[in-house]
Amino acid sequence: MRALLAAAMLAIPAAASGQGSLAGVRYGVTTQPESVTVGDQVVLRVRVSAPAGATIVFPAGPDTSAQVQAVASRTVTPNASAGGVDQTAAYTLVPWDVGEVAAKLGDVIVTLGGETRRIALADAVVHVKSVLPADSTLRVPKPARPVFDVVIPWWQKWWPLLVALALLALLLWWWWRRRRRRAGPAADVDAFAFAEREFGRIESLGLVDAGERGRHVALMVDVLRDYLAMRIPEARASLTSSELARAMRADGRVPQARLAALLDETDLVKFARRPLAPDRAHALGRDARSIARDVEAAVTTPETPAPAREAA
Repeated sequence: MRALLAAAMLAIPAAASGQGSLAGVRYGVTTQPESVTVGDQVVLRVRVSAPAGATIVFPAGPDTSAQVQAVASRTVTPNASAGGVDQTAAYTLVPWDVGEVAAKLGDVIVTLGGETRRIALADAVVHVKSVLPADSTLRVPKPARPVFDVVIPWWQKWWPLLVALALLALLLWWWWRRRRRRAGPAADVDAFAFAEREFGRIESLGLVDAGERGRHVALMVDVLRDYLAMRIPEARASLTSSELARAMRADGRVPQARLAALLDETDLVKFARRPLAPDRAHALGRDARSIARDVEAAVTTPETPAPAREAA
């Protein structure tokens, strides 16, 4: 079909609104090659023949909204013609879609003696073949692949589970420690024997010489608190230091001033990280052991009954 069009390209008269000096304008459109695939170059030629003295202005190139792109400048070549003007404009294009793709070149303007004629190149199309199988209409391209493949580390898939397990283990440890602290030593264990054994075990660790002075004091005071909880029901292990000091005010068996001073200084060491000299750490540990011994002596010493009044 396009071969026939090339042979008779000047047989198409330009649309005219009446008979005038430009009534004999002819034009034709050809492509070489006749069909291409997406991305191939094609040369589209527009040939216009007009009466002698006429001026022919070809469009510069395809519109930016077209599915074709010009890859070279337009060239205009004059053709041999007897008694007229004959020119051919060549456009080198690259199509980006399949099917009959319109070039959208715009109008050719022919002017002669004050008369102007516009030729719409509606038939300036490029036939683009599809490379897909005949039974497929899929034309959606695959998404662009990244330059570097994204590799997800194996641990990144499991870290939420690992964090959840770690939190669960931390909660279980906290619950077990709190339960053990509240429970205290077994009820059938002698309180003073338990305290003396624990005091001796802590002192044998040599924490002060190892630089763990605060830990030494905290452990010694914890043993004292466990002992008091076993000996005196009001001295519960769940009480804070200030609550324990207030609870012991009414009990004359407990040295109030020494206990309160020891608890206050221990809290500063535990929570405020107050520095301790080695001698002071040993002194606080001995004070905790001394308070336990004094309370044990007061608890186990039988009260002397008041003398009975002599009968009058």
